[in-house]
Amino acid sequence: MTSPAASPRLLAAKLINAVLLNGFSLTSTLADLRASRALHADSDGRELAAAQNLAYGVLREAGRLRFFLAQLTQRPVQPEELVGHLLVGLHELDAGLSPAYAAVNETVSVAAERFPFARAFVNAVLRNFQRRREELDQAAQKNPEAHWNFPGWWLDRLKAEYPTDWQRIVTTQNQRPPMTLRVNLRQTSLDDYQDELAAAGLAFHLPQNDPGGAALILDAPIPVSELPGFAEGRVSVQDLGAQWAAPLLDVHPGMRVLDACAAPGGKTGHLLESADLELLALDNDAKRLRHVQDNLNRLGLVSPQVSLLAEDAGKPSLWWDKRPFDRILLDAPCTASGVVRRHPDGKWLKRAEDMQHLAREQSRLLEALWPLLKSGGKMLYATCSLFKVENSEQMATFLARHADARIELADVAGPNEPPLMSTVLLPSAEMDGFFYARLHKT
Repeated sequence: MTSPAASPRLLAAKLINAVLLNGFSLTSTLADLRASRALHADSDGRELAAAQNLAYGVLREAGRLRFFLAQLTQRPVQPEELVGHLLVGLHELDAGLSPAYAAVNETVSVAAERFPFARAFVNAVLRNFQRRREELDQAAQKNPEAHWNFPGWWLDRLKAEYPTDWQRIVTTQNQRPPMTLRVNLRQTSLDDYQDELAAAGLAFHLPQNDPGGAALILDAPIPVSELPGFAEGRVSVQDLGAQWAAPLLDVHPGMRVLDACAAPGGKTGHLLESADLELLALDNDAKRLRHVQDNLNRLGLVSPQVSLLAEDAGKPSLWWDKRPFDRILLDAPCTASGVVRRHPDGKWLKRAEDMQHLAREQSRLLEALWPLLKSGGKMLYATCSLFKVENSEQMATFLARHADARIELADVAGPNEPPLMSTVLLPSAEMDGFFYARLHKT
């Protein structure tokens, strides 16, 4: 039996509590946990990977699991730290991840290490779930949050904005995301990298619509360390929807480009793989900006023409040298409602009122950056959100304020597709959800 101190169930419970009880992001909590465990020579990375899988599974189905817990306890769980243990145990039982006796016994054992007095309580809750499984499952089907595993306000907005697509959207976003690669065409060709994958015994396929011509989708995800040429910069991991940004921005050699809100640097790297540019990458978080530098180092894209600054893109007086840009990528902060299958904590951390705050921040950035674009230049406004207040409504308001701005057709959708104006890429088997609008300055 795995010792509780190193148990994936214990680590997963801590991750779940950090998100659902304390409001921390899963990404940052995982990073902190990795850093703390890296200090111990006997730490086993496989246990953290298993804990991560459990935590992601719980968060994808947190609406259903929390509904079960509420029905089984009828009152707030005390101490509340037991919530993480109970949700992990319920997830294992509900998904059939391990034999029921093992799921119950291990969950009870791990929880009792810290809360010995709760042994009987945890055991009773899990065994009661087994007895009432069919009844609880039927009740969950009648509760929208439990059935769809999304907050009620989120479902209401999707129903209003996508009346014919909302069920497909939420179903897709509750699935595991694909592992999509972007081949660095400065170092190798798409054909040659396909040969590398085949030689490594890795199954893959080409996406249906790849405007950048550099994408491959693995049939099954693997650690990045096992990707041929990853350490040498021949390939990156980037969702297909995110790979639309560089082709849409329409960069050409010698252009002066601003990548605002650049971290963690996937789009930065793609832009520099596309052309020799004078590029400034900004992010107001110095720690996250280091990820951009790490990406550029790995991809071999460091040059005197590329600068990174930890500054607020909305305050150009602090960093702009008065030379206008040919192109600006504004990958604006947003609710990230299009990428929740990769970040399932987001749907439980966000609140409806967050959209208004984020919309104001998006507007602030647009207003601050538009004067920095030269006449005839292009700005790509991008979000990984599906909500119109952050996308089409934001663009309509911006265009009403700026007579020198228009949304430009973007002919990148493929030879058999019409040119795009602003577009929402809905989540699908091949990509996450994104919004893009290319603004031309007259």
